[in-house]
Amino acid sequence: MALSATATPSPPSVTDTLVGTGAYLFDHPLDAAAAADLLGKIRAQRSFDHRLFQDEATFDADPQFRGVNPRPGRNLLEQFEPDLAFVEQDPGLVAVLSEVLGPDYVVMDRKVVCGVPARSIPGWLKARIDGAPVNNLGPYVKPEYRDVTYFYGIDFHQDIIDYRDREADFVTLYVYLHPVQRIDAPLFLLEGSHRLGATPFPHSLSRQGPDMWRYESPDGQAIDVRQTVLTGEAGFAAIWHPFTLHGTQPDAADHERISLRYLVGRGSMTANGMDAVNSSIRGPLSLATTRVDLAENGAARLRVNIVRDA
Repeated sequence: MALSATATPSPPSVTDTLVGTGAYLFDHPLDAAAAADLLGKIRAQRSFDHRLFQDEATFDADPQFRGVNPRPGRNLLEQFEPDLAFVEQDPGLVAVLSEVLGPDYVVMDRKVVCGVPARSIPGWLKARIDGAPVNNLGPYVKPEYRDVTYFYGIDFHQDIIDYRDREADFVTLYVYLHPVQRIDAPLFLLEGSHRLGATPFPHSLSRQGPDMWRYESPDGQAIDVRQTVLTGEAGFAAIWHPFTLHGTQPDAADHERISLRYLVGRGSMTANGMDAVNSSIRGPLSLATTRVDLAENGAARLRVNIVRDA
């Protein structure tokens, strides 16, 4: 009698992984030498220290909370087009994005994101932002430096937050340009949180254990989600669904954390992995109101920050 061989299970596809966890972490980093080279060029352009910031009197004379992030014509990456090939032309990354979004996927946005270390933030500014859920430092940065997005921690959020009434048709791609450990303000990601669909920020979360959270949606659904911390080497890359909750604590290191953030949207193709992911979601695929934490002028009006205690 012939003996049948036991088949080795195939690893889950990128789409299956996104359906299950809402994120996909690449097995191998992108070109670390190219990442380091780009990082060196960025740091040669700028000192990421206290000199980034306006003084208190200048800010108070004309506070601006909107329109302070990178935009076309004011984006540091625009001068580094050739240096982005290690990301945008990486065969493995192209294959992943093609599977999820179709082969004619579109780069919606790309920018440098800087986690600013505590030592670089002026004392007057620390006092103002302490405990705020979204510490986007753009309003306080000198206008000539607003070609980068600067953060000092941001609470768990969905990337659909900036897109009212838009259905989930894109992913976020994040790339670390240098090694990132727990002290370097890594991303905290809640696996499976995308399943409840789009929910307004701030989100209802309660701790259930060292790495577990209970997540509740406004329509009464609740699930337990596992926290994973995205640490890695230079070139570390991950993508996630726009409903996947993620955030970061303030940078506790003595240096800034420099990363690339892309938003990549589906093209004209209709049959792709994103359809499978969205069909598994149990909540709304878009929101008319994505956040309730801001005053009319765009300033923070809430002092709640969950990820600080993660």
